[in-house]
Amino acid sequence: MGLIGPNGAGTITLFNVLSGFLTPEWGRASLHGRDLLGLPPHGRARLGLARTFQDLRLLPRLSVLDNVALFMLVDPGERLRDVLFRWRQTAREESACRRRAAAILEAVDLSGQANSSPGDLSYGQQKLLGLARSMAARASLFLLDEPVSGVAPGLMDRIVTLIRGLAVSGGAVILIEHDLASVARVCDRVIFMDAGVKVTEGTLDEVRGDPRVIERYLGG
Repeated sequence: MGLIGPNGAGTITLFNVLSGFLTPEWGRASLHGRDLLGLPPHGRARLGLARTFQDLRLLPRLSVLDNVALFMLVDPGERLRDVLFRWRQTAREESACRRRAAAILEAVDLSGQANSSPGDLSYGQQKLLGLARSMAARASLFLLDEPVSGVAPGLMDRIVTLIRGLAVSGGAVILIEHDLASVARVCDRVIFMDAGVKVTEGTLDEVRGDPRVIERYLGG
């Protein structure tokens, strides 16, 4: 599903509410039958929600591989008890996490940059890394904030293909994007928002043909 609208439409506010960065005054949100609004952000992540950010928020002091591995929800090395008393099994599980992170980097064409700093990547590759981190979380709902904005056409095609793959493999994707050509390639359904209100919903062609959308967004 695509969320589109003019500046100030409320799309990012909606993402902030769903991911736990803002508390709404009223309303409900649920995932897999569980109340999202009663959970902290990390609880929502464990329930299956992953989010990317427009400003990327990569971790520059970690390698590309470690940026991905960090997002895996099961990390035995974070538990002191396991490190002290189950160190052999913990080491095996840590190795498995890193192998899976390497496989994800292979899937997004970043395996050659595994040991690089995120700052050494191009902007499009950084967008790919952000998507790879959300894939590492084994999420069932992906909130993607402008995943192809500012990306060169070649990498844009790669990102669009990966996003479509998330949906084909059983995930649900909600994306905010101003590039309507990419929205057309990815989204089965589009919601047009303005000033925090849903104005209309349908296929992209249906939404683009709505007079209110033409007036407020397309400059008609």
